Order: sequence, then structure tokens, then C-alpha cells
Amino acid sequence: MKKFKYSEVTPENIYKKRRSFVKSLSFGLGSLSISSLSLINNAFANTEGNKPTSFEDITTYNNYYEFGTGKSDPYLKSQNFKTKPWTVKIEGEIEKPLELSIEEILSSFPSEERILKLRCVEGWSMVIPWMGFSLSKLIEKVELKPSAKFVEFETVYDPEQMIGQRRPILNWPYIEGLRIDEAMHPLTTVVTGLYQKELPKQNGAPLRIFIPWKYGFKSAKAIVKIKFVKKMPNTAWMNASPREYGFYSNVNPNVNHPRWSQSTERPINGDIFAPRIKTLMFNGYGDEVAHLYTGMDLKKYF
Repeated sequence: MKKFKYSEVTPENIYKKRRSFVKSLSFGLGSLSISSLSLINNAFANTEGNKPTSFEDITTYNNYYEFGTGKSDPYLKSQNFKTKPWTVKIEGEIEKPLELSIEEILSSFPSEERILKLRCVEGWSMVIPWMGFSLSKLIEKVELKPSAKFVEFETVYDPEQMIGQRRPILNWPYIEGLRIDEAMHPLTTVVTGLYQKELPKQNGAPLRIFIPWKYGFKSAKAIVKIKFVKKMPNTAWMNASPREYGFYSNVNPNVNHPRWSQSTERPINGDIFAPRIKTLMFNGYGDEVAHLYTGMDLKKYF
């Protein structure tokens, strides 16, 4: 069977416009500046328990309900998950809707290492040397309309491969979201890898979002759609249990989960008897992000 090129099945004017746009992504972006990287990594350096978690722990102890609810399920049940070919649709309240392959994204937006802390709502944490780039770099290129107030992330829906989606644990596909100013913050990271390696399937390959000052469930994995919208998205966990999971989901040790305290956390470092440490407001990134919530009641808007 003949394999057709995109240009052979797409009107020439649309094809050329798309190729011109993709080509333009490679100019003026470059890598993150040294000063930006220093800001990002230094923001974390002053937090407690900042030794990077081992690659083994990061890749075998996960929450990824699309593959099951056990911590080892993502590693054990995702290895045959197909991440190529893969495209991401970028649409909604923007001037330049687009559909990009993962190869185009990787080549157009160079990744840099970002040592950022993950805090899980269940009370454990990891320090992860992510590879990625600021989501703002992508947003700047698609040109937001004034009507864009939020951004919605959608995970692939594929119950044949993702056996966890065969059960109504959540309302699939997985949906998450951010306010536009949160999405534009340089710490909001499009993750493409970790430990200078390709992103493992159990950690959200080929593309995921990570917001270090929020609980880990805000970070949608295996993203197939980024949609800019007028109204706050009804996210997966809000839909499942609005009493337990609010839209903002900022790490706030002063707001307990209804079933447990959030004042301390257990670093995952290979030692099951490791002492718990104090949980810091905004996961230790308060100097960088607290201004986003000036005047807000962070107990009401949890």
C-alpha cells in the first residue's frame, strides 16, 4: 500500500502555510537562557529534601490511572503502549490553530533540564530532573484571542492500550486545566523527558505537562489536545470528587485533604523508613508564583 505524504492529501496553500508556520517555530525560540534556568533550578534549591530521586524510583512508582491504580501498574502495564505516530492538536480561542507531530514539537522547541519537585496529594514527593520547555513558548506562537481565559489539556483515550480506561475510575478522557496566567508562567513545563533521556511511557510519554507548585494530578500525561477556552474546564478529579480536588490544587499545607493532613510529606528516595518533611507552601516555589493569587482565599479556592 502506498504511503501518502501530508502534502499529497492536503490543499497546497494549506500545506505551505502549515510548513511555513512550523518552520517559523524554530526561529527566535532557542533554548532557555542560562538566567532562566538558574531561576527555575534555584527556586527549588532552597527547599527541603532536594536530592534528585533515583531514575528507578521515578519510573516504577507512579500515579497514572489510565494504566491502573497501583503504584507499579504504570510501569508494568504501559510498556507496549504506542507513542508513535503521535500528534497534538492546539485549538480553541487562538488565532493559529494547529496540529503538530511530536517530532515537530521536539525539533521546534528545544528542551533543557529542569530540576523540579513533584508533590503528590497522597503525601509523597520526588525531585525529578525533567527535560522540557516553558508552555509559554508554544502559547506565544499560536497567538491567544482576548477571549482565552483558561487552557484545557486532554489525554489520549485508548482503552485498548490503556487498560485502566476500561473501568469508570474517572470520566475519561482525562482533562486538566489552568488559568492563562498560570499557563504562561515560565515554570509551567511541557515535559519531553527526564534524566536526559526520552520520557518513559509510564511517566506520560510522549508529552505531558508539569506545574511544580501544584499537586501532581494537575499534570496531564500523554497529551493529544491543548485547547484554549473561555470558561474554567471541568477537570477529571473535580468531576470525580469536587470536595477533595479543587481547580487550583496549589500545594497548600494549611488545607488538609478531607481524609488526611497535607502538612508533611514523605520523600521517595529508596528508603521506606525515610522521615517525613515539612510541606512548603506552593511546594517551595512561593517566591515565583504567589503573586498569581494575590487577594484570593486559598482555602476557599483550593
